[in-house]
Formats: sequence, C-alpha cells, structure tokens
Amino acid sequence: MNKTKEIWIGGFALFSLFFGAGNLILPPNLGAKAGADWWIVVLGFIITGIAIPILAIFAHAKLQGTLYDFGKKVSPLFSTIFCFLIYIIAFAIPSPRTAAVTHEMAIQPFFDSPAIVTSIIYFVLVFLFAINRSKIISLIGKFLTPIIVLILLIIIGIAIFSSPGNSTPSTFKTPFVDGILEGYQTFDAIAGVVVGAVIIISLNYSNHNTFAEKRKLIRKAGFIAGTGLLLIYGGLILSGTLFSSTFAENASRTEVLTSLSTQTLGNLGTTFLSVLVALACFTTAVGIVTGTADYIKGICKNSQKAYIITAAIASVIGIIVGSYQVDFIITLAVPSLMFLYPITIVLILLNIVPDKFASKLVFKGVVIVTFIFSIPDFLGFIPALESFAVDLKNLIPLGKFSLGWVLPAFLCFLIVNYFTLYYKVKKA
Repeated sequence: MNKTKEIWIGGFALFSLFFGAGNLILPPNLGAKAGADWWIVVLGFIITGIAIPILAIFAHAKLQGTLYDFGKKVSPLFSTIFCFLIYIIAFAIPSPRTAAVTHEMAIQPFFDSPAIVTSIIYFVLVFLFAINRSKIISLIGKFLTPIIVLILLIIIGIAIFSSPGNSTPSTFKTPFVDGILEGYQTFDAIAGVVVGAVIIISLNYSNHNTFAEKRKLIRKAGFIAGTGLLLIYGGLILSGTLFSSTFAENASRTEVLTSLSTQTLGNLGTTFLSVLVALACFTTAVGIVTGTADYIKGICKNSQKAYIITAAIASVIGIIVGSYQVDFIITLAVPSLMFLYPITIVLILLNIVPDKFASKLVFKGVVIVTFIFSIPDFLGFIPALESFAVDLKNLIPLGKFSLGWVLPAFLCFLIVNYFTLYYKVKKA
C-alpha cells in the first residue's frame, strides 16, 4: 500500500470516529440561531468540535498508550478517577442520546409509539450486539458514513443555492463563545481520548517503523479528517442560517435538521436520511458500550463476567436516559461537561507540548487550577447557588462566558515553567 493511500484511509477512519450521527443535530440549530453571525459561530465550534478532538489524536500518537496515560503525570489516583468519570459520562449521556435521536428522527415521524418502547428495543439490541461482538456493526459503519456524508453534501448544496434568502437575526450575544460551548456537546474531545489509541493502533502503518514516520502520517490523516468535519459542520451551520426563517420559533435540534432535510430532499430523502442516522446512532452506541465494557474487563483481569455486567448496566442506564427528549439529555449533560471538558482539553494540550514544558509539576498545577476555576460554572446549575456562582464568575476574566478556567490555566502553565527554568539555571 503506497503512502498516499495510507494517509487517505487513515483520514477517513478518523473522520468516521468523530462523525457521530448525534452531532448532526447541533450545527443546523446553531445556524438557525446565529443569523449573520454564523461564520463567527463556526470559528468557535471549530475549536471544541474539531481542533481539540484532532489534537487528542496527535496526543495519542505521541503517547502511544491508553486513556490512563493522559493523566498519569498528575498522579495515578487522578488518572484512575479521570478514566472512570470519562467512561461513566460516555455511557450515561452520548450513548442514550443516540437512542433519543433515533426515536425523534426515525420512529416518531412515522409511528405513534412512546420513547420508552424505542429505548428498550434499542438498548436490548445494543446489549446483544455488544456481548456477541458482531462484525455486522463494523461492516455497516464502513458503508454508512460515506452515504450519510454524500446526503449531507447534497443537502448543503441545495440549501446554499435554493435558500429563501431571509435569515432571522442572531439570538446570540456572544456567538464565538456560544460556538465553543456548543462544541462541548459533540463529546468529540472525550471521544478522541477514549478511542483515539484504538484507531491509531488499527491504522495500517506497518510499512513505517519509525516514530517520526508514523507521527507524520497521523498528522496528515488528522488534517484530512479535520477538513472533512469543517466542511460538514460549517456547511450545516450555514444551511441552518439560510433556512432559519422557515423553522418554527421553538423548534428542537432534531426538528431543525428534519425540516432542513425535508425542504431540500423532500419526504423520501428525509425518510432515507432518518434510517441511515438511526443505524449510525446504533453503531455509535454499540461502540461506546463495548469500549466501556472492555475497559472494565481489562482492570478486572480480563473477566468476561465483568464485561457482560458492565454492558448490561450501560444498557439499562441507556434505556432510562434514552427515553427522554434529545434537548433534555443535552441540557442534562451541561453540568458534567463544565467540569470534565476543561480538564480533558488541558490534558490533551499538555500531552502535545514538548516534554520539557510539561513536567509532572506543570501537569499537577494546570489541572488543579483548571478544576478550581471550573467550579463556578458547575455551581451555576445548582438553583440555591446560582446567584453566588454568577457573582463569582463576574470576578474571573472570561468567567461570565463559562471560560473562567482558560486564563488561570494558561498563566499557571507559564509561571510553573518559568520558575522551573529559573531554578534549573540557578542550580547550574
């Protein structure tokens, strides 16, 4: 296999990893609310929905390890807790969300059945596929992504050339920040650290034995994947803006995507897209449940019993949470994301910078500072402490934008590195 072909195969593999069907509902809704500021929203969304996840892959390429290795420089205990929290969030939020998206896009428009029925059937099948490790899922996945991408490109193309031309005014006060925070909901940074190692190991780079060659190929593959995500996400945000005047005032995220596809593809095209999205959601859910169960199995001395119990627990939680509406699940996820996403982001970035700037002391300092300055964002979701949280955030630079951790973390990184270098020079 020649090098160019390897790069493109790697790029498509990475694109498939991050291209979750649940993520499709986010960009059009952003565009519908952004108005003329859609391009500013895109810039914000790029940071947390594309750039950080791709950097997670680069970090994995450097570490050549597991999720545990991302936080081990802080401490073994921290890294263990971080791993557990990441996996708990993975099967408690994004996995059930796939069932909710499936119900609202593929079942509800055609059948008058309650969401709990869809959720039960959905996760019973997820459990069966997870414990049988069926190859059907991977085969379906290989064909689904290209077809969905093709349909989305058609939707975007038709939307651009046949839009009503009257977009609604922006409802965002800070479109750039709103784009950043909505990018949290893709869960792609978490996806990057969870399964990035698996993707990298599975890429066929056997003809390139040196670390430098592998890293170069992975970077190019990441660029291809990032470009693909940018085209799809940016195109869907723009499409949502162009058709914003046609959506109901309080339309949900799934209703916006469904309406957009109906206006561009017609009812038949929308039906076809709904079925594909449902199948893609299913493969994502099986992947999350399987990955989580594999992790627990690994720390339980390869116990198959632990694997089955974990898959069962994940499926039961999926049934319960997946029976709620998509928008409710997204709202439910926000408090946990306000904590986990900043820490995940700084761990990704710290694992990318040269080792001389990322000592154990730097890791500990930056992570602790990030954790502390993320607390006000979490407190804001507790009704009794909401007013206190607002006052607290107003005292912190960027705090009112839920980004109060950014500057303190960066300053901590600079200060610790400065004093580390100072004492090294003084000692010499």
